[in-house]
Amino acid sequence: MDKLSALIAKDFQIETHESEGYTEDEVLLWLADHVAYMLEYRMEFLMSLMYRLDVKEAQVSAALSPVHPEAANVALARLVLERQKDRIFTKQFYKQADLNDIEEELRW
Repeated sequence: MDKLSALIAKDFQIETHESEGYTEDEVLLWLADHVAYMLEYRMEFLMSLMYRLDVKEAQVSAALSPVHPEAANVALARLVLERQKDRIFTKQFYKQADLNDIEEELRW
């Protein structure tokens, strides 16, 4: 969870005094608060960030829909949280080989 909260704090430019020790629910709450602020005051930046984080446009549209069962800020925060968890898993699962381990003839 420490990697997740640190990654989200970095991406959303949130200053945290410590990014360790948060539960997933706590991360969701402080991210939802930040997303609520961004929806009101920095919507363009938020949409740009959603694109950069590769959150699917259809999911963002659904989260912003007035008929969505959750508040928009919570729904968007949940999408970001899930996407970032996927990114962390992918990075850990598909670690790149250390370039120093590649034979000299095979290096580009």
